[in-house]
Amino acid sequence: MILKVSPSTLSGTIQAPSSKSLSQRFIAVSLLANSPSKLIDLSDCDDCTASIAMAAELGAEIELGSNGILITPTPLSIPKPRSGKLNANESGLGFRLFTPIAALSGQEIEISAQGTLLNRPHSTLVEGLRTLGLEVESNNNKAPLKINGALNGGEVEIDGATGSQFLSGLLIALPFADIDSTISVKNLVSRPYVEMTLELMDCLGLGFSHEERDNEDIFKIPANQCFDGVEVEIDGDWSAAATLLTLGALCGQPDLEVTGIRGSFTQADAGIKGALLFAGYHLLGTDGGISVSKKKPKSFNLDLTNSPDLFPTLAALACFGKKPSKLKGIHRLKNKESDRAAVLQQEFAKAGIKISFEDDTMMINPAKITQCRIDPRGDHRIAMAAAILGCAGAPIEIINPECVAKSYPGFFDDLEALGGDISSVVE
Repeated sequence: MILKVSPSTLSGTIQAPSSKSLSQRFIAVSLLANSPSKLIDLSDCDDCTASIAMAAELGAEIELGSNGILITPTPLSIPKPRSGKLNANESGLGFRLFTPIAALSGQEIEISAQGTLLNRPHSTLVEGLRTLGLEVESNNNKAPLKINGALNGGEVEIDGATGSQFLSGLLIALPFADIDSTISVKNLVSRPYVEMTLELMDCLGLGFSHEERDNEDIFKIPANQCFDGVEVEIDGDWSAAATLLTLGALCGQPDLEVTGIRGSFTQADAGIKGALLFAGYHLLGTDGGISVSKKKPKSFNLDLTNSPDLFPTLAALACFGKKPSKLKGIHRLKNKESDRAAVLQQEFAKAGIKISFEDDTMMINPAKITQCRIDPRGDHRIAMAAAILGCAGAPIEIINPECVAKSYPGFFDDLEALGGDISSVVE
């Protein structure tokens, strides 16, 4: 499929979808509760569908309702794999959350992947689980992995420079191990995602301590913990809201309002608020969310090391400024759904935008957008960034736009509802 997104005037109100990151964490931890959990307004993205399937494969009973799901854990809250095989599909977070949880079962389990996740390394996970006493077979640190042995707890050191997803998996799993655990993490990035995990643990009553020492984070987790299932409404997704607010900043007349983003948990991509302020926008708080109106952005210089998912959206915003903008933290983009920095450079060049790199910084040189066809290489966030170029610049054809289902299945429907000019390309 190919969709063409053409210059548009956007207005109205749109509700952000539920948080993908928070949904997956609650699905994962619900496996380990003493009683059922009801998750309301769960994200309907492909990554969460994969997480629900993995929870079921690990023994949970899943009941789908009109506004959420009921997850009933196994007796004694210990995962009981039905077949010894898990499939994370393309969800890197799901892969790294559910692998340590599956290891609590003490059984041999194979964790497979699909699509772009097959090429993403899991070296930190492999090394960490081996340190904790598991046997791990891998395809050169890539999926599929086969684990054998039980996650009993203990001491482990991990490098947090490439991401925090495996750390979140350990933080969720180790309270249910047999002995107390200590996790030492050097060079921790993506701190807001770790804060989300710790906030989730805190709201469930799971004990831990966290100490920062120079460039090292120490987490201590008592063993043999338990908690009762919960009923929780999932917060709105700031990653999706960032794209919608950026569309409003470039195309909103008189304004575009995004609702559903008031919540209890830390989200890295809430940083879009500060980014838009740096770019010269006035954000109006409303009863339900945030409203923004069309304006030409100022150039900006931001460090996105802790919020790498904002790169495509803010790179698209920078295309419409008066002067070049700089985004730091491109080392975080190598192992996303694509080599995101390289793909942005190559695909945005087709639209007349020059992107260059210096050390760990991306420079975006604004220019008049030219009509072109962009291939997001299966990367949902680049597909949405391409739609920003189309709405605010010139007609952009997007190859395989359905890849947005990974995080935001309704993106193009919502864009059209706001006034976006979207049409199918017949070849």
